[in-house]
Amino acid sequence: MMSANFSGKTLVTAMVGAALLSGCGTLTSINGDKSQTNMMELPKEIEVPTGHERAMVGSVVNGTVTWLCAQNESGDYAWKFAGPSANLVDDSGNQIGSYYGPPATWEALDGSKVTGKQLATAPAGAGNIPFQLVKATSVGPDGMMSDIAYIQRINLVGGAAPATGCTKMSEGRRFVSGYTADYVFWTAE
Repeated sequence: MMSANFSGKTLVTAMVGAALLSGCGTLTSINGDKSQTNMMELPKEIEVPTGHERAMVGSVVNGTVTWLCAQNESGDYAWKFAGPSANLVDDSGNQIGSYYGPPATWEALDGSKVTGKQLATAPAGAGNIPFQLVKATSVGPDGMMSDIAYIQRINLVGGAAPATGCTKMSEGRRFVSGYTADYVFWTAE
């Protein structure tokens, strides 16, 4: 990883090519061949409730997660999640939507979108943001996202907050961390 300081307030982390490409997947309708999706052995904490089926998978190949150095309730300084920013792409690399927040929002190019309430997370390895299960709520017009009930975040590389560097002297500093992931979108059967 490479880091640079911009305006004394923002640290930007860039992940090199192999790391970015290792998390690539697809954004595709999977009504047919479900073997297209890399559904690795997932932690039990992020299992989708029975009665739901995979509708599609969206890949993030160059997303970012922003962290803010802030004082917490106990008076210590720590990196606080400030929000994601990513494009969702199909298996050809064409953008079909985006993911941003807060609040966490997945939006298709057709304008349909969902927000999410995090239900569970599980560790995804050092340096990676965690696996995640989200309960989705439609907040946009009818379209590709309007029937989505749950979203899982899997196949993660990067995105984690720095392990050090948040002190009283750096309060207010932002750290932007690159990440890749797949988002699996589920609908009711």
